[in-house]
Amino acid sequence: MDKRTVIYYSDELNDEFSTAKITPRRIDESYVYIHHSLFKRFTHFFWYRIIATPIAFLYVKLKFRQKTVGKNLFKTCKKTGYFMYGNHTQIVGDPFIPNVINFPKNDYIIVHPNNVSMPILGKITPSLGALPIPDEKAAYRNFNAAIETHIQKKHVVVVYPEAHIWPYYTKIRPFPDTSFTYPAKLCSPVFCFTNTYHKRKHGKEPQIITYVDGPFYPDPELSLKLRRKDLRDRVYHAMCERANASDHEQIRYIKKEENND
Repeated sequence: MDKRTVIYYSDELNDEFSTAKITPRRIDESYVYIHHSLFKRFTHFFWYRIIATPIAFLYVKLKFRQKTVGKNLFKTCKKTGYFMYGNHTQIVGDPFIPNVINFPKNDYIIVHPNNVSMPILGKITPSLGALPIPDEKAAYRNFNAAIETHIQKKHVVVVYPEAHIWPYYTKIRPFPDTSFTYPAKLCSPVFCFTNTYHKRKHGKEPQIITYVDGPFYPDPELSLKLRRKDLRDRVYHAMCERANASDHEQIRYIKKEENND
């Protein structure tokens, strides 16, 4: 008998399987993405480096025995900012893994407004690098300016293009090229990281092996629309190839119309 947890889905692009139930705040043009005060810079350093970085390392190493393949590729962009795209398969691990594999760079993650809406933690997540997606067109000016600022400061902007969390999913869901507008416009390098799952001899949690690929550079000969599609296709292909390395399904996902038993 198959004792794995089974989840039935109908829409790979829009189904969400996170267990968190949060009422998101509205992100309008008054939301401040970049803080310049000495106090805010200190709180970022404190929460990000003193608190979050050690916790992230301990969490992914102790719970998942996480290891990274291809981390040396980041050295090619050591003196510049870049974008990282990954598969969205962990509620807690996804904010932590980029911090671990990309150390000592500062990571800023594009997130759903839920991440800055929690009663207590929502006050801290901006100091941890959360960049919530705006709800209003007018707010995008500040949002886009923040992304450009972080790239100019040689930081890393992390994107989960699948948008919705599917815990422990071992394949790559199709995603649009929308989020690739950022590097396409800024002509910035792109990396992708693919978390794969592997059976362990001891322990209930699988091991996560993270594969890094890149850098992928936007093609300046293409129009912006084709440039972002080209980037998306190259990243998607690399991630699909890496996902084939998974050899363990912690949760089995079945499309509803295929369930004829």
